[in-house]
Amino acid sequence: MSIFDLPDIQLVDTDPDAIKNNIITVYEAISERKLYPGDPVRLFLLAVANEIIQLRVLINDTAKQNLLRYARGDMLDHIGAMVETTRLQASPALTTIRFTMSAPLGDTIIIPAGTRVSPGGEVFFATSAVAEVPPGTLYVDVSAECLTPGTTGNGFLPGQISNLVDPIPFVASAVNTTESAGGSETESDDAFRERIYTSPERFSVAGPRGAYEYWARSANSGIIDVKVNSPAPVEVEVYVLMQGGELPTSDVLEQVADVVNDERIRPLTDKVTVKAPNVSSYDVELTYYIATQNAASAATIQEAVNQAVTDYVLWQKSKIGRDINPSELVRRIMQAGARRVAITSPSYTAISNTDIAVAGNIEVIYGGLEDD
Repeated sequence: MSIFDLPDIQLVDTDPDAIKNNIITVYEAISERKLYPGDPVRLFLLAVANEIIQLRVLINDTAKQNLLRYARGDMLDHIGAMVETTRLQASPALTTIRFTMSAPLGDTIIIPAGTRVSPGGEVFFATSAVAEVPPGTLYVDVSAECLTPGTTGNGFLPGQISNLVDPIPFVASAVNTTESAGGSETESDDAFRERIYTSPERFSVAGPRGAYEYWARSANSGIIDVKVNSPAPVEVEVYVLMQGGELPTSDVLEQVADVVNDERIRPLTDKVTVKAPNVSSYDVELTYYIATQNAASAATIQEAVNQAVTDYVLWQKSKIGRDINPSELVRRIMQAGARRVAITSPSYTAISNTDIAVAGNIEVIYGGLEDD
């Protein structure tokens, strides 16, 4: 059960009408006279009531901050501290840099840790560990991370990070062989709340599903979903998904693998592999209509419908194992203001719990105005 399945609560009554009526009723009972609309005393009491209402709302919100479901910001950090879970800070983007020699040499060439390579501008990537180019070898691949935490270093394609800032003798070039990815901002409240909720799982040494989910999420604040699968005894597969429904790069998978395979985390008998979800493709093809009575706002509705489709595509690929559900697409388009939706594709499709649904071709046609 999720914490969001629990009933909503109000710790103090904040109903404005009840508070105003109660104040007026009490005054009328004490003063033994009626307060009619426009009475200066009634207007004064209503002004006082408004202050009391706002104070109660603040009291209610402050009290609810002590509960995991409602806490935010610093209060959520304090709740996390009670279970020894801290908010993940901004993560740097990761990539792999290939250092190529000018010619095979008879000696070993050392690539120092912290050697910087840049795509240009103020963005720099630095090698994470010392690497060696053995005698007679032309190149070596080294993991590197962006020196600026956050999303700044994401999205540089192979070959774009190629300016060797710290020259090394006999090294002719340094260039990234993988797209830089995995950089993320400070962990959001929602993601942090989910980790706090699952944090007790990490205390088990039996290798439960929740423990692997917790530690995988802890590897990178850009991870939005984790699925743990065991296809055979002692075999564990950990699937991770990044923000925006993006697939993790090999560098991010390696980062997660390092965490979940730590000897203090992984049970001795488990063989753990970290993978990207498999992709189940689908197309979006639909025609929608707008009611004639809404003709004046047709342009606004069209923009809202297009945004609804975009949001649906993102929603669909933002959770591992989420079935392809056209009913959700219809709901969003109708809420955007459409009168009717005719969907050709997609149809409802159940997908594997290790897959994500990713849209291919998207064709949204405005069919015109219709009478009710």
